[in-house]
Amino acid sequence: MNRFALAVSTGIARVTETALGPYQTAMIRIGFSATWLLFLLREFPHRQELYGPDGPWNWNLAEQLISINGAFTALMWSDGRFWFETVYVLAVLSSLLLLLGWRTRAMSVLFMVGVLSLQNRSIFMGDGGDNVLHLMCIYLVFTRCGQVWSLDERRARRSREARARGEHVVDRAGPALWGALGLVLVSAAFLGKLNGDWFVPALLWVLWSAQALWWVVGRFARSGQPRIMLDVVANIVHNGALLVIMAEACLIYATAGWYKIQGSRWQDGTAVYYPLHLDSFSPWPALADLLSAHGVMVMLVTYGTVAVQVAFPFTLFNRRVKNILLAAMITEHAVIAVVLGLPFFSLAMIAADSVFLPTSFLRRLGDGAAHARGRLWARFAGGGGPGPGLPGQPGPKGQVGLQGQPGRQQPGAPKEPGSARTPGPTGGPGDPENPDHTHVGFPA
Repeated sequence: MNRFALAVSTGIARVTETALGPYQTAMIRIGFSATWLLFLLREFPHRQELYGPDGPWNWNLAEQLISINGAFTALMWSDGRFWFETVYVLAVLSSLLLLLGWRTRAMSVLFMVGVLSLQNRSIFMGDGGDNVLHLMCIYLVFTRCGQVWSLDERRARRSREARARGEHVVDRAGPALWGALGLVLVSAAFLGKLNGDWFVPALLWVLWSAQALWWVVGRFARSGQPRIMLDVVANIVHNGALLVIMAEACLIYATAGWYKIQGSRWQDGTAVYYPLHLDSFSPWPALADLLSAHGVMVMLVTYGTVAVQVAFPFTLFNRRVKNILLAAMITEHAVIAVVLGLPFFSLAMIAADSVFLPTSFLRRLGDGAAHARGRLWARFAGGGGPGPGLPGQPGPKGQVGLQGQPGRQQPGAPKEPGSARTPGPTGGPGDPENPDHTHVGFPA
């Protein structure tokens, strides 16, 4: 009994004292923000046709659909061209700043608003990766994704060093950003622009209020107990969201694999052959012909794809097997990006897969990136240090506070999420409800 109680108390302490998987959540932040940023830049010349007033899915059609499913989109607040350009540019800017890790708490919210606004405006634009991005942008809001590899981590580290030297540190950008976003939120609510499904507006109000509470406690609390309590709550929410992200990734692969098993083309081993000869998915016809010329290879790839997708959720109990299948899936998505011409779908799936990458590998990856950046900076700028941008080291030994705030060191050190073992069912904070089957699009 004592051993059981010790195990339970150790588990509770790990979940409450530490935001697990700092490197994995950083990879998710970087992966999804980079995917969305590259997509927006790639489609910038065609933005009016995809999501704007010049598209085939015009304003009236979008208004009719949103009146039925209640989906959130800021693009429906006005039908003017200037408003559309403003939302599109803000979506690009928030993606870039989230990628760099600047004020990640606020930027993750703006990133979510940008994704939902554009995707819900024209729901028929996408290639499958947009569905993954749609869900993950909501889950990302609940994570402390700026602990490592971010400008927030560098700012927090410099603030701790300044306080250690006895200097007074004042954060002016954070409260100013909070006030500006609050003004927009209050104005939208006053003008009745937040009607429809309640989930996203309620989430925006809760996040805005929570950030105000965090700042007030950090600024005026006389003891450290209130801040510790907020840290515990933030860690629990983060770890729950991380578990939901892992469960979502497992659900995607398991569902895809079991549906493939039911298809006759997958059963006879020829399913991979046909996409390689579709004009819409053949950017390199010669390469597609080369890959499909050997029947045995086509059969092995077909059966291998099904086997990997079905088996992956069950291999999380064995770290070595999990890493092998993870490498196989990432390689598969890289091949899909090149051969079938679906780069953004593949990037979205690789970003989702990165939640299962080992911490040791990610640390080596961060060290290598920092070393390469330092050498490039020294060569082209004549400097000797790691240069501007993200911190030279992959991360602090301790934890930093909530993103966007000069955090205090927390107890416990970041560990690889024991997460990658037993993902639970989907759901939890930020899990959007599926729309009714008679409706098209997302309610969130």
